[in-house]
Amino acid sequence: MSEPAPPKDLTPAPAPRELSAADLDLPVELGLAFETTDQVEPLAGPVGQERAVRALELGLGVNGAGYNIFVMGMTGGDKLRRVQALVEERVRAAETPDDWIYLHNFKDGDRPWAVRLPAGEGRAFARDVGNLVARLREHLPEAFKQQTFETEKERLEKKYGAEAEALTRSINEKAAAASFRIARDPAGNIIFVPVKVNGEPMSPQEIEALGEEQQREFAESQQTLAREVRDFVRKKQEVMERVEGEVRQIERDFAASIIGPLFDTLAEQYASDRIRDYLAAAREHLLAHLEPFKETPGEQQPIALPFLAPFAAGDPFLVYRVNVVVDNSETEGAPVVVETAPNYRNLFGTIEKTVDPTGRVSADFTRIRAGSMIRASGGYLIFSLEDALQEPAVYKFLKRALRNARIEIESYDPFAFFTTMTLQPEPIDLATKVIALGSTPLFHLLAAYDDEFDEIFKVPAQIVPDMPRAGELQDAYAREVARVVKAEDLSPFGRDAVEEIVRFGARAAADRERLSANLTSLADLARESVYFAKAEGHGVVGRIDVRRALDERIFRGNWIEERLREMMRTGVLKIDVDGAKVGQVNALAVYDLGTYAFGKPSRVTASVSLGGAGIVNIERESKLSGATHDKGVLILTGYLRGRFAQTHPISLSASLAFEQSYSGIDGDSASSTELYALLSRISGVPIRQDLAVTGSVNQFGEVQAIGGVNEK
Repeated sequence: MSEPAPPKDLTPAPAPRELSAADLDLPVELGLAFETTDQVEPLAGPVGQERAVRALELGLGVNGAGYNIFVMGMTGGDKLRRVQALVEERVRAAETPDDWIYLHNFKDGDRPWAVRLPAGEGRAFARDVGNLVARLREHLPEAFKQQTFETEKERLEKKYGAEAEALTRSINEKAAAASFRIARDPAGNIIFVPVKVNGEPMSPQEIEALGEEQQREFAESQQTLAREVRDFVRKKQEVMERVEGEVRQIERDFAASIIGPLFDTLAEQYASDRIRDYLAAAREHLLAHLEPFKETPGEQQPIALPFLAPFAAGDPFLVYRVNVVVDNSETEGAPVVVETAPNYRNLFGTIEKTVDPTGRVSADFTRIRAGSMIRASGGYLIFSLEDALQEPAVYKFLKRALRNARIEIESYDPFAFFTTMTLQPEPIDLATKVIALGSTPLFHLLAAYDDEFDEIFKVPAQIVPDMPRAGELQDAYAREVARVVKAEDLSPFGRDAVEEIVRFGARAAADRERLSANLTSLADLARESVYFAKAEGHGVVGRIDVRRALDERIFRGNWIEERLREMMRTGVLKIDVDGAKVGQVNALAVYDLGTYAFGKPSRVTASVSLGGAGIVNIERESKLSGATHDKGVLILTGYLRGRFAQTHPISLSASLAFEQSYSGIDGDSASSTELYALLSRISGVPIRQDLAVTGSVNQFGEVQAIGGVNEK
């Protein structure tokens, strides 16, 4: 085996570059000419989001199944509003979708009809049917009192009354011939009372005094009379039924002559075959149930229980109502619906329960309520999928609705043990384009673990966190400030204030050549700057007001930072800032408290000895190390093997530690710091303590770009 080639001469590291204050400043040159934002056109749409815009245009333009949109990466409390504005701008010329109404099913009351009507006709039909029923309730009672109707009714009553009287007279004569009189007991039952020759009823003693033969004849006569009475009752019932039948037919014919033209006129106003079928069924039902229409509205006495629904109170006119669940009469173009609380009820609708006087829970078709999925049909529905996933069963029903392009409204309660609901409304066809918002990790998680996800969300729209700081994109900051000022009637911003906000955007992006695309954070800073400008009596917000707002943000969040600095000054946290030491380096860590992040120096030490244990990461052994920090230490080990163990194995036992670190630590940017501490300890070369070091190192010894530069 040949000897390995000697290592090449190492290239000296470049001399450290000392940065001046001017190097750390960010000159801003806005392209817009203005003195205050009152002279700037407000921002109307997204900026720096070409990928997302083109994805949205594709999703909005393709009507195929599954071309719903998943917008990922957007942050800020008004993200729903921003997507809504973006969608509304592109769908203004779209066709207005149809209305949806529910009607009573006269053949099966538990299966209400779902009927589609052109936009605006749903409300009009409900109004027309309501007016029709109101007219009938007002005029039919008077019509039934007309002389012609009453005369015909009296003729029938006289005709059948005479027949009934003849039957009654005949049975009474037969009873008298058998020495009985027909009467009723207190319970209403028919009884046969024996009578004497003078017609007076016989007493019990007189009946007992009769001979056996006479008593037997009485019993036989009573049985015969009982058969005659049963036959009489049957015949009289037949007479009454004929009377009632002919009266009902007269009422029906009379009412049909009145309501027929009204229903025909209403049916001619609507082209829907389903509407005409409903009106025909409603007319037949009304003619078969005329009794409620014989009383004027003032005479009717419904049960006065205000907490009960109309159906529970016995409303006979409820079946003629029209339940408009989707009303697009005032909608222009395609509806854009934003659902801020995407639970089951709000998304898919429900059937509200009612309670009758006995406490029985029930429902009727007028209690059907549409959710935003149905209200947005023919248009667009925007909601946070992350919020929806926290609601029971919502994701399952969402996939089912989008897959089948229809929704069956039901009274779903995920926490109920059982349900007694029997109402099953007809399903409603769905033509809703869903625009769901969520994080990028959520998108990748669903795409990886849900086989149906890619089929129902075919268009991903990525919102990028930053954009180039140049031209119109930089000027967009001024236009966004102008939008907030105009929308919320705030004080105008001067040019220097806008320049300071641009610097804030570059700092948030951690890049001199880029700006943060989080316009919500920009708007928040603008509002806070206006507050401090007013406190100082400034009519126009200036740079000093923006800086005051930023300083106040720091003050509100940096209590822990100041406490740690105090502990370093008093020696509680040990940090050396002068001299040189072997095996000890100052690292830079970033503490992120959610609303505020800051940098902090941390002492990294290395200890070495002879042995074969290799490099021990004390943070990992104590379970305080994150995955990326562990990876950085392993890469450091790889560098040492590649650099020093080409001809002989390394006989080394070493340990690395972040001193006085009692919480978790993660990130690989300390790997170069740990390498310097280790090399210093092995070689005995001291390291200056007035310097702090950060940056990750790869297996070839190259130091890589750092994160959190502003905080460090």
